[in-house]
Amino acid sequence: MILMGDRGIPENWRKMHGYYGHTTKLVNKKGEWVYAQIHFKSKQGTGFITQEDSNNYSPDAHQKDLYNAIENGDFPGWDVKVQTMTPKEAEDLWENQKINVFDLTHVWPQGQFPLRKVGEFFLNENVKNYFAEIEQIAFNPAHNPPGIEPSADPVLQSRLFSYPDTHRHRIGVNYQQLPVNAPRTPYRIGNFQRDGSMAFYNQGSRPAYLSSIQPTQFRERTLDLDRTHGHFAGKAVTFLSEIREEDFNAPRALWEKVFDEGARERIVKNISGHMSTCTKEEIIKRQITIFRHVSEDFASRLEKATGVKGYESIKNMSFNGSVLSLQTFEIHANIPTELTMASPLMTRTSTPTDKFPSRSSQA
Repeated sequence: MILMGDRGIPENWRKMHGYYGHTTKLVNKKGEWVYAQIHFKSKQGTGFITQEDSNNYSPDAHQKDLYNAIENGDFPGWDVKVQTMTPKEAEDLWENQKINVFDLTHVWPQGQFPLRKVGEFFLNENVKNYFAEIEQIAFNPAHNPPGIEPSADPVLQSRLFSYPDTHRHRIGVNYQQLPVNAPRTPYRIGNFQRDGSMAFYNQGSRPAYLSSIQPTQFRERTLDLDRTHGHFAGKAVTFLSEIREEDFNAPRALWEKVFDEGARERIVKNISGHMSTCTKEEIIKRQITIFRHVSEDFASRLEKATGVKGYESIKNMSFNGSVLSLQTFEIHANIPTELTMASPLMTRTSTPTDKFPSRSSQA
């Protein structure tokens, strides 16, 4: 809904908020930690263009806008803000409000967990060589400065290894030795990676294993790995393999409380326009049915715009990689299940059943 709404095409990159998305951990020097959400709020405000207006923009319009602003000394900036939550608050939030801190689609209520400004940053320099500094750059969520640790969010956990794996394929096995990706520290980094294409820092004769003759020095960790909140994390991650009623709370709030009437009309026009290119009416019916659980008003508008009547309930629908757990809904229609689809609204990472069985498999 965010992608197809006003926020889907920003006026320019300078007028965009940024979000880390995943829940992370902030750790102090005592080893005490809290869950956190990190936000980047644009100092330039926000703006959008409509789908019709976008036809008047070149494909690289946003890139040119950002480059020219920096060249002219109009450096764009963002306020860095965080929401924090103790492990006990995370348990209570799930127990009482069914908001899961490990669910990438769940929003932390700012009334309960207010945004607190911790810093700001500005983009004040353009690159000198686009290939060396942009094409070869390799961001990795596993590269965290001291004080920030990953949570048990399963999508984040998968990205910790999938991002560097992608970089090894795209750039090369020694991509971390490139100047744009190398750590900027007063000491040389030691690891157990050797050889491969373009290995210009091969760590000399140091053994590629933990040697008692030439021992490796490790930076002291500030996080107590025995205090990981695992008793809650395992249960919370299990629920992510199910589609539940609370998954619709944030989209419903977006439709009813965030969008004004103009925004509602534009998102209906955008979605119905794309639906018109779909050659299988059954897919349109099923997608409208999903939106019906967000808002009856939303679904009715889409039905009017497309001329296609959706089903009354998703009770009998199946979704790839997920378990439907809406047991309280009445069955209003006999919905065919020959087609399966995974809606962006319902995106989840399935948890292996041998480790975290879903409740339906435990019954």
